[in-house]
Amino acid sequence: MVPNSPTTGETPRPDPVVLVVEDDVLIRVATAQYLRGSGFEVLEAVSVDEAVRILQANKAVRVVFTDVRLPGTRSGIDLLDIVRRDFPHARVLFTSGFVGADELADKGVTFIRKPYFLFEVERHIKALLAEPS
Repeated sequence: MVPNSPTTGETPRPDPVVLVVEDDVLIRVATAQYLRGSGFEVLEAVSVDEAVRILQANKAVRVVFTDVRLPGTRSGIDLLDIVRRDFPHARVLFTSGFVGADELADKGVTFIRKPYFLFEVERHIKALLAEPS
């Protein structure tokens, strides 16, 4: 339960929850830390299987920021299909240093090429959150 604000009596809105799915620990930690500093609650995963477990346990995830290439047998594209089928309230933002926006164009998703500036990630997440559900 979120307590009432002592000054206004209103219930403060919880921070939007973002799931960062990235197998490179340095990129994942830096991105998560930046997003937390920008006012997001951030969860982290290294694979599609871990991301799905987190999504099942935390229905508040609003944006999944994922690399296309991930360890294991499933990719970020597979994660997109799972999110769209099982978690339609969540949006997906892609990144990759290998796959380009052209390869993802038919999926209708937002893409940021690596290396990226962290403010770009924040801007794209805010834009996705502003879209109607």
